[in-house]
Amino acid sequence: MKYYEIALTFSEIFPWKEIFVSLLADLGCESFADGENEEVLLAYISENDYNEEDFKTLFETYLLETNFQFSIQEIEQQNWNALWESNYEPVMIADRCFIRAPFHEPNPKAEYEIVIEPKMSFGTAHHETTALMIEFLLEEDLQNKSVLDMGAGTGILALLAHLRGAMPVTAIDNDEWAYLNNIENNTRNNAETIQVKLGDATLLNENEKYDVIIANINRNILLNDLPKYIKVLNKNGFIFLSGFYTGEDLEMITKKCTELGFQLVAVKEKNRWCAAKFRM
Repeated sequence: MKYYEIALTFSEIFPWKEIFVSLLADLGCESFADGENEEVLLAYISENDYNEEDFKTLFETYLLETNFQFSIQEIEQQNWNALWESNYEPVMIADRCFIRAPFHEPNPKAEYEIVIEPKMSFGTAHHETTALMIEFLLEEDLQNKSVLDMGAGTGILALLAHLRGAMPVTAIDNDEWAYLNNIENNTRNNAETIQVKLGDATLLNENEKYDVIIANINRNILLNDLPKYIKVLNKNGFIFLSGFYTGEDLEMITKKCTELGFQLVAVKEKNRWCAAKFRM
């Protein structure tokens, strides 16, 4: 059976790369991989499932929102599991937190180990924003603190908070695939006490307060949702934000947080991406 390889090259990787994984999966793509550069997403679909009009409509719709290029070519069937595994390596963050897939060997030297089966190869701490957020959480005293993870994805950040003694921990994501994958990963890591919700910031209830809020999403959503976050953050609480670039993005986020009464505590940067810590 022949397959089609869809190659998308993004000018802005985050969050569009992960968004398109979900969108293409809905159209029947069954495997994904990174291209030679991290800006490239490769998706694979069988000729039986491929509908040219569906893909044309999808690309035309989103070309108005983000800048990307795409190409489609026929290829022969491959060992998709082998392809997926060859494109995914375990990650060690700050020499303390080891994130791996079930097919990787454990690392007994790691202080914390998280097993993630992303299924679509993203949301696994390979992205700079996730790694920076992990570094922040490794530095924070989370023992017995209530934590909210917004835009939780595969649940890595919520899982690390749980491992570091946070309780209760709540994870929210508006993507159904991420929601289900998050639940599976919690079970895989013996962290079923993490409460997972499908939705967005409209789910936040002022009667449920948190000591720490984690939000690794994107600049525009953060700017829109920050007023909702402050209503559910306990006095003297901290908020960790990422999913945006240094420079203008960071300035806009900091300005909004300052208007809401937050104080910038620290910033971490990597390859133009950044994460920031604010406190009440």
